[in-house]
Amino acid sequence: MKTTIKKLEKSEVEINGILEVAEFEKYEAKALERIGERLELPGFRKGKAPTDIIKTNIKEMELLEEMAEVALSENYLEILKENKIDAIGRPQITITKIAKGSDLEFKIVTAVLPEIKLGDYKKIASIENKKEENKKEIVIDDKDVEKTILELRKMRAEQNKHNDTSKENNSHEGHEKMTEEEHQAVHAKEKDIPESEYPEFNDEFAKSFGDFKSADELKEKIKSNLRIEKETEQKDKVRLLIIEELVKQTETEIPEVLIQSETDKIMYRLQADVTTAGLKFEDYLKQINKTETDLRLDWKIEAEKRAKLQMIIQTISEKEKLSPTEEEIIKDVTQITTMYKDADPARARAYVEQMLVNEKVFKFLEAQ
Repeated sequence: MKTTIKKLEKSEVEINGILEVAEFEKYEAKALERIGERLELPGFRKGKAPTDIIKTNIKEMELLEEMAEVALSENYLEILKENKIDAIGRPQITITKIAKGSDLEFKIVTAVLPEIKLGDYKKIASIENKKEENKKEIVIDDKDVEKTILELRKMRAEQNKHNDTSKENNSHEGHEKMTEEEHQAVHAKEKDIPESEYPEFNDEFAKSFGDFKSADELKEKIKSNLRIEKETEQKDKVRLLIIEELVKQTETEIPEVLIQSETDKIMYRLQADVTTAGLKFEDYLKQINKTETDLRLDWKIEAEKRAKLQMIIQTISEKEKLSPTEEEIIKDVTQITTMYKDADPARARAYVEQMLVNEKVFKFLEAQ
């Protein structure tokens, strides 16, 4: 593989590379295997079709693009190592030439860690950790527990009502459509249920929520969960205060590719939330009267802040030697790839490494 390196503005580098055709074609078998894992063909179980059958059922360009993705994901770290590039963030990879029987040509733009003048992170963390309002004793009073119990009783009452309504609606199947009066009667049942009709909080009720032997046992579990929830809220509040002060006191240049990467993450989460809510993203944009470009501009300041924070965390982790172990990484990557069969192992690993580094740095700061 041949590569040339070009320095860009804002602490970025451009890597132009050529993977010779003989080397490129070695990735065909692995590419066919990956395509086969997600391809469904008549007469074969998913992932079990022979490679020659897979090859005849896909387009040539699909195979070439998969080969390119495999080749670059496997060689990217080696390219960085050979060229002594201290890359951060996710690279932007563009295929500039791809064809059967031809060399693979590509361009990679990646950010490198610029000079960064860190704020005194140990002092900042120590000050926030010692503030009286940030280490208040957590108290779970009976009102909190009773409120949760009331919510559980209401939820169970609504579930019971929904089941009853479904049975009633099913009873009309095969008969004439419901009359207006019947529609009104069903609609009336969908209104809020008075508390007097909620199921009683007793041992039987507790057992319906899992392996609980009594109402008292469920009540203790609720109390324990509320304590964990409040402890997490308190911890997150302190972390946020440390983050805000660290970002404020740190001077550095923020690579554009990192800002773009953080913007992509925000966009991805929004699209997932909109889809989960049962809407099409295009319809959502029409409702708010904005384009994707508008949203990206709206998020620019937040994306810059997140990118700067990642650079700060990366620098602290290197200074304090807080990298995760290979065992920790493999454990979490395995969980992700087991749960999500189509997850790309390289991307899963990058995500896991970042999350583990973040957690180690925050725990270090919390100990100051």
